[in-house]
Amino acid sequence: MLVKDYMTSDVVHVDIPGNRDDVLKILKRTGISGVPVIKSKKLIGIITRKDLLRKPEETQLGLLMTTKPFTIEPDAEIREAARLMISKKIRRLPVVEKNKLVGLLSVADLIHAIAQIKIKEEIKDKYVSQTFALWEETPLPLVGRVMQISGVDAIPILDSESRLQGIISERDLIRNSIIEDSVGVSDFSNGTDDDEWTWESIRDMHTLSYSISKVQLPDRPVKTAMVKNVIAVPQNAEVSECALKMRRARVDQLPVINGDKRLVAMLYDRELLRVLCESAE
Repeated sequence: MLVKDYMTSDVVHVDIPGNRDDVLKILKRTGISGVPVIKSKKLIGIITRKDLLRKPEETQLGLLMTTKPFTIEPDAEIREAARLMISKKIRRLPVVEKNKLVGLLSVADLIHAIAQIKIKEEIKDKYVSQTFALWEETPLPLVGRVMQISGVDAIPILDSESRLQGIISERDLIRNSIIEDSVGVSDFSNGTDDDEWTWESIRDMHTLSYSISKVQLPDRPVKTAMVKNVIAVPQNAEVSECALKMRRARVDQLPVINGDKRLVAMLYDRELLRVLCESAE
């Protein structure tokens, strides 16, 4: 099972020079979580949804992207890719051959591989993660902040009776984000009103106006942006069965429920990657 058999060859990317809005449009349109950054046909970085949400006021790709990203070769085994993604806590690996970008391997691609292996091991205890949830009336800006602080990629949403109503992910936050433009003013004059050499005409010449652009989340409840048709799985669900559900629904996580259909945990795609490493040992 080699990287070249599961990677995406037609890679969506951005070129430098470029700006944040170009990336934002791509992420909104495609729903992907990150893109490689290219300069003179060479890979120089990678930019993700997290980068845009973490630095909402930055517009330059060079300051937003992660430079010198981890890469892998097309003939490497996918278990090596899985180990790298787990150890470095990354979700995608540019595939490089002779310093040229030839593909991109993501966690979703490895989930596809896991779905094909048909592993019947149950997810309970070993692959599920503890989680927390938010109320459906929580404002989106607060949801974004909680997601940033906690480091999670998605948060279950409950109603006032603790019933699972939906889930909100980074993808949903990006889809609902807006660009807010304003004008700032800087005064570079050196004098004071008491300085006889400081005239108003000179002071005006030392005033600089500049535009400010921020990625903002609208101040409305999370229930207006969350995914409502949530696919959940029981604790005894099988590994490859869950991987197949993730692939078909194009989601990164599945809420885990008990017999009463109450939320008890979360199953993240990155946790399932461990099965690729273990199956080779």
